[in-house]
Amino acid sequence: MASLICTLQDHQDDVNWCAFSAKLLATCSGDKTVRVYSSHDFSELPFSPLSGHGYSVHCCCFSACGQFLASCSTDATIMVWSMATGDIEAILEHPGRSPVRICALSPDSVYLVSGASDGTLALWNFSSKQLLRTGEVSDTTMVACSFSPCSQMFMTGSTYGDLRLWDLNMNQLHAEKNAHDLGVSCCTFAPSILSGGHVVQFRMASCGQDCLLKIWAINKFSAGACKMQLLHTLTDQSAPVLCCAYSSDGQLLVSGSVDKTVIIYDANNAVLLYTLKQHERYVTACSFSPTSPLIATGSMDKTVKIWRMEDGCSGHGGKTLPEESAQTSTEGRASAGRSKLLVADWSEEDVSEWLVEEGLGGLVDKFKANNIDGTEMLCLTKETLASELHIESVGLRSKLLRKVLELKSDSVCLGIPDEFLCPITRELMREPVIAADGYSYEKEAIESWINTKNRSSPMTNLPLLTILLTPNHTLKMAIGRWKTSH
Repeated sequence: MASLICTLQDHQDDVNWCAFSAKLLATCSGDKTVRVYSSHDFSELPFSPLSGHGYSVHCCCFSACGQFLASCSTDATIMVWSMATGDIEAILEHPGRSPVRICALSPDSVYLVSGASDGTLALWNFSSKQLLRTGEVSDTTMVACSFSPCSQMFMTGSTYGDLRLWDLNMNQLHAEKNAHDLGVSCCTFAPSILSGGHVVQFRMASCGQDCLLKIWAINKFSAGACKMQLLHTLTDQSAPVLCCAYSSDGQLLVSGSVDKTVIIYDANNAVLLYTLKQHERYVTACSFSPTSPLIATGSMDKTVKIWRMEDGCSGHGGKTLPEESAQTSTEGRASAGRSKLLVADWSEEDVSEWLVEEGLGGLVDKFKANNIDGTEMLCLTKETLASELHIESVGLRSKLLRKVLELKSDSVCLGIPDEFLCPITRELMREPVIAADGYSYEKEAIESWINTKNRSSPMTNLPLLTILLTPNHTLKMAIGRWKTSH
């Protein structure tokens, strides 16, 4: 079976990607940060979060040795980070300065590929950080990329719906057009190589806006030709499938969907094993640990959930794990019971757990005796702590109130209505304008987006029919009222 063991709640916006190395887990988000955790106890590393990108971070990937992490962003850069210090080792500017939506490292860590919103691809020498060559697929956005296990080819997927296989000279070896109607979301090679005679075969999974997960066989012949064959089409998710990943042995395949589910398959037989229903919004990211039976899934609910595959997970039960059956651990992390957005929603038990984590466990009995939940805790003052809870230590009262003040600040930051945030910067808008796609953006951000010669919508990836921007006075007044009340 699969059990939920941990919920990470540090990101303040949608989680876009997660990736494991042998010892670490990295996650990236629309909040412009990359966070790094130990995969032993999921405690955050001292240098995390990594803050260097100017806009949303879409993807991140580890080098094979785990010493480096690459991340890419709407700010048109790929950053390479040291996992020893958290320092920036290099900043790679994608050709054309278009927003970078995807990046992938070859299994041997010799090459890095980045794909952008204008359909361009860049192949880099990862050691020297030098640009080797570029490619392009016009009128589309690159959103998916994966290297073959031999490191000599890579597959890309785009919002146009095609899958394209490239060699390291940027020659297209094969194009599978209309692989996913309405667009590809993700693609990933299985780690194994099947060889027989004059043919080398790879397995690859892809998913898309058509609500399908597909498993392909890719045959590379000794003469150089390539053939792509569809083996399985999986239809178990009821909405667009946004992410997929193979386990390190290639035996399992996981996918996440707009329907909020995570599904785990027997990859060889295309049989559904488990459906996990713990996320509250779209599941946007998934990754297997290469060294332990763990899966990480990220979501637009701003959380990353860690699942453990127990013994017997290769059975073909096709079971759904209801929420109450999930096992939760608080080791190194806040309790999943406090996954609610606002402190005011905390129960008395949530407050007790928080006190213990903050080193205030000695106050638990007093708080329980007075039935203090999240709402009551936010109303505490020095006077009530002294007269009603009888906390005599001035230092202890001050420490508690300081911690409560931090919670209040966090609650205000996290409680900003999503419609008040610019989709590009994920910051509270000052001058909201309506673009041709019908969405509202911060004026400066959307103007900068358009001025990069990117005439596609940041939200839909479809062409903007006009660059005319209309002030959204109603939204501006609503933001003003919200700011005044907070």
